[in-house]
Amino acid sequence: MTAHAWIELSASLALLLGLAWPLGEALARVLGESRGPTAVERALFRLARVDPAEEMPWSRYATALLGFNLLGALLVYALQRLQHVLPLNPAHLGAVSPDVAFNTAVSFASNTNWQAYAGETTLSHLTQMAALTTQNFVSAATGLAVLMALIRGLTRAQASGLGNFWVDLTRASLVLLPLSLVVAVVLMGTGVPQTLAALADGASTGPVASQVAIKQLGTNGGGFFNVNSAHPLENPSPASNLVEWLALLLIPAGLCFTFGRLVRDRRQGVALLVAMLVLFVPPTLLGLWSEQQGVPALAQLGVDPSAGHLEGKEVRFGVVSSVLWSTATTAASNGSVNAMHDSFTPLGGLGPMVLMQLGEIVFGGVGSGLYGMILYVIVAVFISGLMVGRTPEYLGKKIEGREMKMAALGILIPSCAVLAGTAIATQVGAEALGNPGAHGFSELLYAFSSGANNNGSAFGGLTANGTFFTTSIGVAMWLGRYWVIVPVLAIAGSLAARKKIPPSAGTLPTHTPLFVVLLVGTIALVGALTFVPALALGPIVEHLQMLGGAS
Repeated sequence: MTAHAWIELSASLALLLGLAWPLGEALARVLGESRGPTAVERALFRLARVDPAEEMPWSRYATALLGFNLLGALLVYALQRLQHVLPLNPAHLGAVSPDVAFNTAVSFASNTNWQAYAGETTLSHLTQMAALTTQNFVSAATGLAVLMALIRGLTRAQASGLGNFWVDLTRASLVLLPLSLVVAVVLMGTGVPQTLAALADGASTGPVASQVAIKQLGTNGGGFFNVNSAHPLENPSPASNLVEWLALLLIPAGLCFTFGRLVRDRRQGVALLVAMLVLFVPPTLLGLWSEQQGVPALAQLGVDPSAGHLEGKEVRFGVVSSVLWSTATTAASNGSVNAMHDSFTPLGGLGPMVLMQLGEIVFGGVGSGLYGMILYVIVAVFISGLMVGRTPEYLGKKIEGREMKMAALGILIPSCAVLAGTAIATQVGAEALGNPGAHGFSELLYAFSSGANNNGSAFGGLTANGTFFTTSIGVAMWLGRYWVIVPVLAIAGSLAARKKIPPSAGTLPTHTPLFVVLLVGTIALVGALTFVPALALGPIVEHLQMLGGAS
């Protein structure tokens, strides 16, 4: 690794943590229970006939959430199918096909933003704004709402309610709006366009900055252009690249500090953040090393390896910024790209794939990353409780069989969707592969890892806009989002009903380096047992083949 790689990685993480701490503290004040509704919130609640003081049990909270997200998906589907008769639609754009419209509707409602279409040549300005950008806000706000419900489950004692979904959704949306406005203005200053000029054939501009801002801040990832943040108008310079990179990690990292403050023990949030960093850095270092080494066969042909492996990368970013983005976007459930992951070396593509397969809990999505991490915390404290012969506890709440079952469901269902989808695709969808052999298998494994873990990035060699892939990946996205949310809310409801237990000499502290090691070990063990056999058939064997071909 070069000195440049070490400096850029260290400086980027230092800047991220420096911004995340004050943001996390601010989010705790805005999203916490201690403050009353603002004037804007009261007006919105009156308009929607919502009583902000009304408490919802977990089942009703989940029903409201699922109903709202279903209606959002139906709206996105309808706007795509009807865009040819709606305003802001040029004559050359028609209705989106039913299977692609279904895939896109589930994708944006579930915060995945998998794109089986080319945005600038398929969707009108109205569809991009009213359907996709709107879902970018509310899907991220949904993740924040679930996290707030889980925090209440951990902090309340003998309570039947988890708060009010409509209040949480409103507050989260009103947090995302001003942040997105700031980022959009900054991006416009770096050269990202923002215009409602009429689309022409082969459109090259539009309301880009506003969509890019929330695609990054909301860990959505859906780009205005087909090639996402590799496009020179969506990400024109190293300055815009840094702003967008920081934006995609900023809220997930800040929420660790928010969590610590809301559970009244800042050390708990710091411990989770440290665990995330411990899991984030090794795949990033592996990718940097592998991409800077390049491909031996190309070096033997006389290609200068000093700049690293530049295939599929924009020269304005180079290897280092491309790898940093690839691991950040897959760790953060974002899925936007500034380089083509399919062109990475085998080990360069392995890191992003592993970060998705862990459940995108390493920072993860807005809200979803942290509540996904807490599922692993429950497993870790349960294991530690068995080791010392005590009932496991977390933040003064006993962890019993119900919580373990729900945590297991939340962890294993996305994993099953990845492996089952990949297995079926090897038999049904092989004709869509852009490459044979191990790399072709990696394309399939990456696609379902991305869909079931609500990421949205892809190995672009796979032609994934056919009926099989749009439908199967759509189902995987649905499973990966809502079959995690419901178990999380069930855990929150169960914990809220329990009384608080004061810590004793036998209580395992969950803020210490020892617990961080236990948590990271639990995550690594579950990931290894689940996915190493599949990875061995894809990127690992491909790496060995690459070395063998060079000898």
